[in-house]
Amino acid sequence: MTENAKRIGIVILLFILVTLTWGTTWMAMKIAVATIPPIFATGLRFLAASPLLLLFSWLTKTPLLFPKGSRLFQLLICLAYFAGPFTLMIYGESYVSSGLASIIFANMPVAVLIVSILLLKERISPTQLLGLVLGVVSLSTILYLESSQTSGTSWQGIAALLAAVIIHAIMYVQCKKRSQKISVLTFNTLPCLGAGFLLLLLGSWVEKIDSAMFSTSSLISVGYLGIVAGVFGILCYFALQQRASAFQASLVFLVFPIIALGVERMVSGTTISQASLWLILPLLLGILLTLTPISTIRTVLRLEPVRT
Repeated sequence: MTENAKRIGIVILLFILVTLTWGTTWMAMKIAVATIPPIFATGLRFLAASPLLLLFSWLTKTPLLFPKGSRLFQLLICLAYFAGPFTLMIYGESYVSSGLASIIFANMPVAVLIVSILLLKERISPTQLLGLVLGVVSLSTILYLESSQTSGTSWQGIAALLAAVIIHAIMYVQCKKRSQKISVLTFNTLPCLGAGFLLLLLGSWVEKIDSAMFSTSSLISVGYLGIVAGVFGILCYFALQQRASAFQASLVFLVFPIIALGVERMVSGTTISQASLWLILPLLLGILLTLTPISTIRTVLRLEPVRT
């Protein structure tokens, strides 16, 4: 096997692992929040992930603190990247199906593009603008259809999930603006640990916590979210970003909602409406267009091989 073939094989394997991890995360959140309050469940999730992150940081001699001058930003990541958005995500799944939640979060590239335009004054191509409009219109229509046709869908849950996407997009753009080359372990370990303790304390204070009511399936789901999604998924996606182009790695956002919808049908026997399923096609096309660099589009139009 040549080195190039081996590299392609590793990229494909990582892509599959990431999409499977992200695709199953949504059903795990749905099961977890069934018997564990959302704030407390998110705190448990982060504390489940923290020991492994600390171990990997120790084994690789990775610093836990951000460089001097960026420590306040590290605290902001703890609050606005981990504690807030992840709690909003699992809270939203109290009112929204896991499949619809995954579709909302798949629009992260669209949200990042919008925030980049507003905060960084970033210029975009006409193709990206078309993708942005197509994505927003398709998602808005899906949300309208699901809220009006499905009794289990609430605007309360939709609003929480949209807020999580927007906050994550803002934090992503802020990280991009600062252009800090920080290890994935440094970025995740202490903020994850801090968010875990903070949310457990907050959950114990504002939520009615009765551990006797926690089901085994909910506890297993929390463990899965922390260890598999929170550690394994993050490291696999980081490895994918190192070995593939940014465009190739971003294609994960087109695949994991499909897996989430399939998992939802297998586990609960339900899915979104037929009309919404058809609207996923223009939605994913819109996301793809926002992700596609103009250089790639020009190469394809000239029928030249894409260089990665």
